[in-house]
Amino acid sequence: MSQPSLVQLDARRRACRPTLVVVAHGSRDPRALSTVRALLDDVRARRPGLPVRLGHIELNEPLLTDTLADLDAAGTADAVLVPLLLARGHHVKRDIPEAAAAVRVRTRVAAPLGPHPLLADALLARLVEAGWRTDMSAAERAASAVVLAAAGSRDPDSAVDTRRTARLLAERLGVPVVPAYASTAAPTVTTALRALAAKGRDRVAVASCFTAPGRFATECAQAAPWIASAPLGTHPAMADLLLHRYDRALAAGAESTAA
Repeated sequence: MSQPSLVQLDARRRACRPTLVVVAHGSRDPRALSTVRALLDDVRARRPGLPVRLGHIELNEPLLTDTLADLDAAGTADAVLVPLLLARGHHVKRDIPEAAAAVRVRTRVAAPLGPHPLLADALLARLVEAGWRTDMSAAERAASAVVLAAAGSRDPDSAVDTRRTARLLAERLGVPVVPAYASTAAPTVTTALRALAAKGRDRVAVASCFTAPGRFATECAQAAPWIASAPLGTHPAMADLLLHRYDRALAAGAESTAA
């Protein structure tokens, strides 16, 4: 019997790759779904041959439960669920693992996208696109700041992660970056803006820490006294970060199996 060629071996290896399931929150804003689908197309282009699927926690189809059921019915052996979420919280800790436990597919749940240096890079790039100058004078820098606008959660770990993202962005900008929230948590974006104005920071940008357009992102941008960046969307760092989380989850699973 002839030995398989290198091409055949590579094809088999690719076929055995666990499916990457990107888990988005879902939104009533139709721009959100189109943005997420475009992001997944970017992921596929960066990793040809990798099976990539989408599942939503709520509001949009396909729902995560349906995507996992389809994989189960198709006999898929392994999947890595990567939350398209920017911090820990109830969805990451409870909703996604519970959906994964309901199917026979062997699953791993990756970490959310934030905090991570790639996320800070994407936030910086979106601010620059909105008009942020990296060559400010000392006087301009002393009057400037950023409010990092995020969704908010009752889970304290979510605020911890958002604060870490704010610190990473502040290191890149050289100005204060204050985390604030669209709902549930404090401070609100408006409160954070007022506090910075009281400290003489009258050039304050709002950095949109959202994965796609939606109500929260729109409301936070409308509160900006100066510039507001666009949601992270299809920035190249987002596709890189999804694949990084996928690879890390696979590596962690391999290490635990070896142990």
